Order: sequence, then C-alpha cells, then structure tokens
Amino acid sequence: MAVKVIEEKCIGCEVCVSVCPFDAIEMVDGKAHITDKCTMCGACVEECPVGAIEKEEENKRKVNIEEYEGVWVFAEQREGNLMNVSIELLGEGRKIADKLNTELTAILLGNNVKNLADRLIKYGADKVIYAESPQLDVYTTDGYTRVICDLINERKPEIMLIGATNIGRDLGPRISARIHTGLTADCTRLDVDLENRRLMQTRPAFGGNLMATIICPNHRPQMSTVRPGVMEKAKYNETREGVVEVINPDLKEEDITAKVIDYVKEKRSQVKLEDASIIVSGGRGLGNPEGFKLLKELADKLGGVVGASRATVDAGWIDQSHQVGQTGKTVRPNLYIACGISGAIQHLAGMQESKCIVAINKDKDAPIFKIADYGIVGDVYEILPELIKGLENIDELMENA
Repeated sequence: MAVKVIEEKCIGCEVCVSVCPFDAIEMVDGKAHITDKCTMCGACVEECPVGAIEKEEENKRKVNIEEYEGVWVFAEQREGNLMNVSIELLGEGRKIADKLNTELTAILLGNNVKNLADRLIKYGADKVIYAESPQLDVYTTDGYTRVICDLINERKPEIMLIGATNIGRDLGPRISARIHTGLTADCTRLDVDLENRRLMQTRPAFGGNLMATIICPNHRPQMSTVRPGVMEKAKYNETREGVVEVINPDLKEEDITAKVIDYVKEKRSQVKLEDASIIVSGGRGLGNPEGFKLLKELADKLGGVVGASRATVDAGWIDQSHQVGQTGKTVRPNLYIACGISGAIQHLAGMQESKCIVAINKDKDAPIFKIADYGIVGDVYEILPELIKGLENIDELMENA
C-alpha cells in the first residue's frame, strides 16, 4: 500500500502539509510531494479538500484457499542429526493434522541423510518429502528457500511449521516473502479453528505483557515459526509406516549466491537447557556473579544444568547460552529451581511450563511465588549450602546402605 498525490487535482493549498504528523509532505513546484517519512497513516487523505491524495493498493496475490490442504513440518537437520525442535513440531503437527482430518508431511532437505526419513515417519509423519542434492548438504538461504518454495507452489499445503532456530528464523521470512503469505514468528501455542480451518497462532506481544493470537485468513500456507522447547516431543512408534518420496531438485552451484566457505564449531560446550530435566537458575537477587558457583555446585549434585535470568546475562555475570526467558531459551524441565529471581513476566514466559517449580527469594511478595509449587523465603546463600549438605548426606547414606 502507498499514499499517492494526484498532481492534476492538487491545488497547492498545503493543508496536507499541516496535518501530516510525521512531516512527510513537502511542496515541490506548488504541488504536494510525499517523502519516505510517510507511514501511510491516511491523515492527509482524509483532510485534502479536493481529493488529490489517495491510498493506492498494491496488486495482491490472490489465492483460492480451498486448493490448499495438508500440514507440513520443516524437518531441520544438521550434519545428519535431526534437531529436537523438528520432533516437537511433528508432535504438534500431528495434533493439528488429526483435527483437520488431513495429512502430515515432513520436509527433509540435505545430502545422504535419507536414513532420517524413516525416523520422521516413526515420529508421526504420514509422508516425508526428501530433497537430496550436494547443494543442500549445508544450509544456505538460497538453496533451501528455492526448493521449499517450489514444493509449496506445486503442492499447496495449508499449514507450514518451522522451528524458530537460527536457521528457521532465516528461512521462514524468506519463504513467506517469496510466496506472498504471512508468517507468525516465535509462537508458543498453536490451535485450529475447525469452522474455517484457520491456524490460531499465539505468541508473546508487547514485551511479553500479553499473548496475541494471530490468524492468516486470506493467504496460504499459514506459516509459523515455533520456539524450541515449548511443545512436547512426538512419541516414537517403531511400528508406524508411511511414504517416503525422494526428489532431486535441479540446483546448481551458481544458484547459490551466498556460499558457505567453512564453518568452525564453537569450542566451549553449549548449555543444552531445552533438554535438561533439572535446571538451577539464578537472578539478580544473587547479588554478584560468584553466586553462580553455588548454583553450579547444586546443579551438579542434582545432575542438572545452570540457567539464568536476562538481568544477570546483561550484567555479564554468566554467558547468554544460560539465559531462560522470552529472549532466551524456553524450557520445560521436571524440576526448575529459581534462586534470587523475582519473576518478571519475560522470564516466566520461558519456564512456567516446568513440571515442578521451587522458588527461593528473600522477598515474600516476589511474583515468582505465584507460579511456584514450593516457595522458600530466605537468603539464597543460607539455603543452598544446606540443600547441598543434605544431598551429600543422602549420598553417604546410600553408600552405607
């Protein structure tokens, strides 16, 4: 959409200049001229006394949504290893496909990874479309976008789900722009309106202060990227059978404009928060970065990992890979111990699905206690040493038993 001046009608009265709240209109040779400051608010259109300004609709790609059917999941793999978020999306995609009484298809791209196709079937896919090419061996935006867009244009799925990983956040917007459809990013919940087969895509909005449910009524496919860790993984069924279709896309080296010359794995071990069953997390209430040493000691005793709030990461107390929350990782461990974390809504958005939450905080009115299963009001530096000591005593008793 754009705002346009019809020069033949413009009388140079400058009314539009005075009403524009963004100073986006200037007079050139006695005629109004719209600059790049324009936000298309329409104030000038309404106030022009001679109707010399109008909003011009761009040519929109119209689709017959009744031609689109089926749920697709992008099965992300790296170096032949299926990403956990792909399994989570298969579980969610299976529920949606069953509600819509349609087929669930996994889209697998790569080179010499056909062995993953059978696993995708066992995890709930009715069909796997496996695109194999040397040009798909390593992820590139050009290669993956072209193959998936060609498949979408040819086969017309009504829903496409992609994990909100580094790859998914690059791939999803490129696909949606190429095929002229919408994309809801970083979804934390999905459902369907059975009356009109619309995908109900829920994500945090306004800094996590509310949840927005978004629909895409006029374009297909309906596309979402989904945060890793928020959906339950699909169950593996060894007896499940399905169809695997292998295609060989016509991709040449010159089709890839941005080439991967080399990639270097990070030497430090990444914290796998999404896979952890026990997380001991620290917030600003620790007072200083030394507090994380105590958390690490407790986490090691429990066989868990250390998490953190954004405030501690921003303060430089701990690496960003430990961050839990809306701008960090979304987790759902069996046990989440929140130490010195007040419970800002942005943090709660990333951990409130934990099966058991234990909160330790000196402030008895801290919001974290409202969602905690167990709460301890007190000083972290007094309580954690006692917990660690108690665990040591348990170890001794087990050894002597």
